[in-house]
Amino acid sequence: MNSNALKQVIARLEERLSRSPSKAHRIPGLWIQPFGPAAAQSIVPEQFFRDSLRGILATPPQERVTDGNTPGDWGRNSIAYNLLVRYGAAFDHDGDGRISCEPLASGWRETGTFLKAITTLPFIRSLGCNTIHLLPITSIGQDGNKGDMGSAFAIRDPYALDEHLAEPALGLDVETEFAAFVEAAHHLGIRIVVEFVFRTAAKDAAWAKDHPEWFYWIRADVPDRKPGEKSEDTYGAPIFTPEELRFIYDAVGNGRFHELLPPHQVYTDMFTVPPRPETIRMENGCWRGTAPDPRNGQPVSVRIPGAFCDWGPDSEQPPWTDVTYLRLYDHPDFNYIAYNTVRMYSSQLARPEHIVRPLWNKITEVIPHYQTHFGVDGVMIDMGHALPADLKRQLVSRARQVDPDFALWAEEFNLTPHAREEGYNVCVGPFMQTVRNTENFRGWLRWIHGAGLPVPFMAMAENHNTPRAVHWAGGPAYALYAQSLGAFLPGVPYLHNGIELAEPVPVNTGFDFTNEEVAKLPASVLPLFSAAAMDWTRGQTLVDGLRRVHALRARHAELFSDPSPGTIIPLETSNRAITGYVRQKPGSKEGFAILGNSDMHQPQPLTLPHSAATTDLITGQPLPAVLAPAQVVAYAI
Repeated sequence: MNSNALKQVIARLEERLSRSPSKAHRIPGLWIQPFGPAAAQSIVPEQFFRDSLRGILATPPQERVTDGNTPGDWGRNSIAYNLLVRYGAAFDHDGDGRISCEPLASGWRETGTFLKAITTLPFIRSLGCNTIHLLPITSIGQDGNKGDMGSAFAIRDPYALDEHLAEPALGLDVETEFAAFVEAAHHLGIRIVVEFVFRTAAKDAAWAKDHPEWFYWIRADVPDRKPGEKSEDTYGAPIFTPEELRFIYDAVGNGRFHELLPPHQVYTDMFTVPPRPETIRMENGCWRGTAPDPRNGQPVSVRIPGAFCDWGPDSEQPPWTDVTYLRLYDHPDFNYIAYNTVRMYSSQLARPEHIVRPLWNKITEVIPHYQTHFGVDGVMIDMGHALPADLKRQLVSRARQVDPDFALWAEEFNLTPHAREEGYNVCVGPFMQTVRNTENFRGWLRWIHGAGLPVPFMAMAENHNTPRAVHWAGGPAYALYAQSLGAFLPGVPYLHNGIELAEPVPVNTGFDFTNEEVAKLPASVLPLFSAAAMDWTRGQTLVDGLRRVHALRARHAELFSDPSPGTIIPLETSNRAITGYVRQKPGSKEGFAILGNSDMHQPQPLTLPHSAATTDLITGQPLPAVLAPAQVVAYAI
């Protein structure tokens, strides 16, 4: 682990400053002073970055968030900021109205880099955040990619970092700049969680050349299915009849994984055995090989196919053209991509003797690589639900060998004891959708009142796959409402980059979008695929409101992070538009009540269930007699 990376970066900046400093360019005011004006200001890059990094090192080191009970469970005391580096640390430096994919003539990038992300750390810390969850930062594939930069989730090599996240002007490798970012974050008391996808890889993955047996292959003459097509002669998700779909859903729903229905032969005949490594070649940015045609045994050109939604078998989600599924098991009867080979796993396939052990071992060492080389504190496992249980246990065990306090977060929506048994410390959970429906939210509060929570959830109003919170009725007021109601529950208050700036443009159209909305948001305008930046200079933001909410959470973290049954008491109010809960230790006479107006359009009278309360602890102002639309208050009882 490079513990002197920050000094290396500072030295390089000083060298450039003394030799040939760049012309001044624009940066957001919040990068200079987190509590100052947001308007763009003109700076000399070398001087600004040098002074910013020096300023971080000049502050006393802060302790990272901990938990005294269970190793890895420090997440229960986290307030997290979710950062897509190339987007969240981007800015139109030359003021031409666009974000350039390529570096400016000066060598500085307009897309986000680790160096620029370092300068945003004081602002992120000012929001109350003590943890940063990074969306994937690894090298990005090109085959089938979308937009002008490709998806960060199309991982070409999980051991290599994305070169676009380094500043060419510095002349340092991207690893040094990432090490400096982690070092600076740790100095400010911020933990780093990095996201990985261990179930898929880019179609032009680096591993395919030497290990074609780690991938699925199809005949190169099979065309990809176009949107709206239903032909079984084209490649896409396998097509099943209505009767077959009923059988599949019944079998999976009842846990019958033996002899699950395979796709039709016309589909399985598209797939070949993996080609031999010596036949693998790169043609026009795509891997090609030669393997026997399953229909006649003759040599045929083969390619790596794209992926698609792994469940259900009749999903209408668009195909994933830039990634493919890794071939975790080797069995001649299951040499195809379908629900029973990449998600539900037929019991005949998911057996120890069929494991592609070298691939599993390669995957298992990814996390230790980032622990030992960069000192990251945790990982978020994307599509963890589609990983075999044995592989997940191997991942957890190996990471904890390196660091017993290492945290594993997961894209798991069901908060069950099973998630805890699998070693997860934080899960996505259902809050984001539940909070949008007042009665569903009340029901969920009643459930966790009785059952407690085995793992913390992400208390967020949006993420990188959903519409922005300001999209929903109430706009910015709703965004703050949802974040506030979640902040005092036993979850991780979680800010997706841009929510604090009331950003309206989604990062991706993964779910909760209508077909019409998806059509209006092509990859060319989505930050997950193309160069883009948040509006750092927007006048009306949620920054101050979030700071107040998180400050209250931090002052009483022990109570608010307690997941025990009985510590969350739903409040039933005569006005059904007013919803909320009490946080109180069983047997204690003291606690806190949190109430919000779920009406996004009309003010609602506030009749307090507790007569002694007088002050809203979020704002420090007297409790109002009427709550504005989406207003949330908290008071002591």
